[in-house]
Amino acid sequence: MSAGESPSAAIEPAGLAAADGRARPAVPSIGKILLASRSPRRRELLSSYGIEHEAEHPGFDDSILRPGNTSPRTWVTSLAHLKALAGLEQLQERGRAAEFSYVLGADTTCVRDRAVLGTPADASEARSILRALRDGEHEVITGVALVRTSDAARTLFADRALVRWGAVSDGQIEEYLATGRWEAKAGAYNLHERILAGWPITFEGDATTITGLPMGMLVRVLTRLHARRTGSPAPSH
Repeated sequence: MSAGESPSAAIEPAGLAAADGRARPAVPSIGKILLASRSPRRRELLSSYGIEHEAEHPGFDDSILRPGNTSPRTWVTSLAHLKALAGLEQLQERGRAAEFSYVLGADTTCVRDRAVLGTPADASEARSILRALRDGEHEVITGVALVRTSDAARTLFADRALVRWGAVSDGQIEEYLATGRWEAKAGAYNLHERILAGWPITFEGDATTITGLPMGMLVRVLTRLHARRTGSPAPSH
């Protein structure tokens, strides 16, 4: 941990799912999930919790969409729902819907000074986003949609975390842009990667929310859905 980092910024090199060191909660057997995303970070998080899944791109590019006057929370949950519905449609077209219990869609955005900073379309936009994030704090909001394959019933939720950046130089940003690692990332960065690179970043909240899939909240939602389906007592947390 570098000087000035809070304990919350010390993330496991592998997994990110137990960033605070606590044991991962047990996930009920809910059947296979289709993740409507090809994000390796989201796949890693699901795998780290032992959640059986397949992953497939939902079939549209959401980076060209803009929220307008919609609140960031509504925006990310709406995009997550669109992705999940697109994933379900793909399963139905292929006659595979019965193989899955749910389709999961997720979307992440950053908010700085009320401005929504999503996934950059190119290096120029990534540069603008990264420069806007330094020397201050921003929110990261991830919306999730679970769509049941049997009847398309939806469960939508979102989680937020607060991220603080210190001084990041233009040179550091340009060096990072040259790697291409900013591509397909909300806010043009990955939390774990940039902390390991020595950037002065701390955060409050669930690290997995910042990474792109709020596993703490997702596990609680899946547990409640499982309890409703089986008639077992719902957890108190």
